[in-house]
Amino acid sequence: MEQAASRHPADSLGFSDSRPLASFEPRGAARPRAGGPERGRPVAEGAARGAEGAARGEHTHAEFPVPLPRTGGRPVVRRTSVRGQVLEALRAALVAGELEPGEVYSAPVLGERFGVSATPVREAMQQLALEGAVEVVPNRGFRVVQRDDRELGELAEIRALLEVPVVLRLARTVPAGRWAELRPLAETTVRAASCGDPAAYAEADRAFHRAVLGLAGNEQLVRLADDLHRRAQWQAPERGGAGVVARRGPGSLVADAAEHTALLDALIAQDAGAVGALVRDHFGTPGSM
Repeated sequence: MEQAASRHPADSLGFSDSRPLASFEPRGAARPRAGGPERGRPVAEGAARGAEGAARGEHTHAEFPVPLPRTGGRPVVRRTSVRGQVLEALRAALVAGELEPGEVYSAPVLGERFGVSATPVREAMQQLALEGAVEVVPNRGFRVVQRDDRELGELAEIRALLEVPVVLRLARTVPAGRWAELRPLAETTVRAASCGDPAAYAEADRAFHRAVLGLAGNEQLVRLADDLHRRAQWQAPERGGAGVVARRGPGSLVADAAEHTALLDALIAQDAGAVGALVRDHFGTPGSM
């Protein structure tokens, strides 16, 4: 078992009280449709509601497109596991740079602060270890992996190899009306960036990309690209280990979000030249999308 004396999360997660896990619910994800989404057609409406809630600061659960109802000031949790809630909260902390690279975190201590047992925290951390965000430290807990610019550059290159050809192909085959359906998602990334909330922007950003790639009708592509995208949003070594999204600052995020809108405008106009220039430029900076 991990030693409870490992780094206290109040020092790094910005906790000023003993709020329960329900207060740190994930934001922005939408509930999948029964039987899966229609092939090649994104669930734009649900994703937009979730991302818009994140931009407004509403804390919605990963399987709910709208804010959870509250009873006595606490959200009502349905169906989704505590492990899932902890996992999303930890992912958000990674994006915001609140889990510091090189630091070891104890599952019992994190569980105490979240108001849950150590088991779901440990399970969530094990999932993050599989994703490459943390590594197991025997008898102590989990160390947040130190990232470097080379790794971020490699992620950006892989994402570009995956996404750029797909978007260019879709630009030639998808009608303007289908692209117009994604307008709420693009606008939500702009609002999230303007709010200066890196976790909200990161979720809205990924929601937009999932919707764009979803038009290709390849679910494996969407899952793989989303996993790479999430990894690209994690910590970087500069500026005290702040997440890639967090360290770029509100102005830079607004500029990136504006590129989403410009790209969508070009896709709707079926301007293949502009689409090619925009999508390649968008991947030019590691962590920019």
